[in-house]
Amino acid sequence: MTMANQTTVTEFIFLGLSSDPQMQKFLFVVFLLIYLTTVGGNGAIMLITQADPDLGSPMYFLLSHLSFSDTCFSSAIVPKMLETLLSERKTISVSSCIAQMYFLFLSGCSEVFILSAMAYDRYAAICDPLHYMTTMSKRVCCQLVAGAWLIGSLYALSNAIPLSALHFCGPNTIHHFSCELPSLVALSCSEIFTSNTVFLTSAMVVVLVSVSSTLGSYIHILGTILRIRSVEGRCKAFSTCSSHFIVVGLCYGTSVFRYFRPNSASSVLLDGLLSIQYSILTPMLNPIIYSLNNKEVKAALRRLLRAKNHSAPR
Repeated sequence: MTMANQTTVTEFIFLGLSSDPQMQKFLFVVFLLIYLTTVGGNGAIMLITQADPDLGSPMYFLLSHLSFSDTCFSSAIVPKMLETLLSERKTISVSSCIAQMYFLFLSGCSEVFILSAMAYDRYAAICDPLHYMTTMSKRVCCQLVAGAWLIGSLYALSNAIPLSALHFCGPNTIHHFSCELPSLVALSCSEIFTSNTVFLTSAMVVVLVSVSSTLGSYIHILGTILRIRSVEGRCKAFSTCSSHFIVVGLCYGTSVFRYFRPNSASSVLLDGLLSIQYSILTPMLNPIIYSLNNKEVKAALRRLLRAKNHSAPR
């Protein structure tokens, strides 16, 4: 059958996590609570880092942008997911699907480079503390964040353009709750070599550059910590980067396995669980991790709550 005689698909159907109406209502409540926690937690981090003068250091400037990217990432998925859980027509147009994937790639790629910038910040603070404020000046921090979003934009655009050129003629069912590149490419009726090549090449470059820069910073940090003679000094130095280390593990672990695992390890259930972990749970957990492991953040949150209580009408 020639391309001209094939029916063009204009929308996709999400099969989601369950076809049971009662389970869908339960999942709606669960993911709504997770999304509200994500927006509230990351919003609180952004608010206190801007409003509290004690959190004016470069580390908290970068943390606020990490929270912003987490909010963007979650917002690209969860609202549409909640809509499809309650709607009888669980559809999304092809253009909207590609747009969703674009914003996922944009915020996801930006996040890994913001994490790399945060690792460099910890390197500067621990390995060269005397020049920390010079190394991590306001201008440098702004350049690092702008660079992260620029790279994210280029990465998302380079993958969205080949995808938009694909022809979809059926089937149009996505065995997932969001538009991710592997799911879309599998539905294409045209050649996918270009799209796959661009994705693998760009993803490898992003992963190698971000991981190598983050790993390089931590190698220097570890060497510096091991040279500290007192146990108390080692614990204090390690505590300043423990939260970041946990967040990096959450960010890279499941997402890299999701896209780079062999096809033999693929399954609809496994793909769904991995996607929930890195796209829905991780953005919620990040502000919790930083709040629980950081005394300054906890103190700022307490000050913010006290200020709200004092300003509330009696």
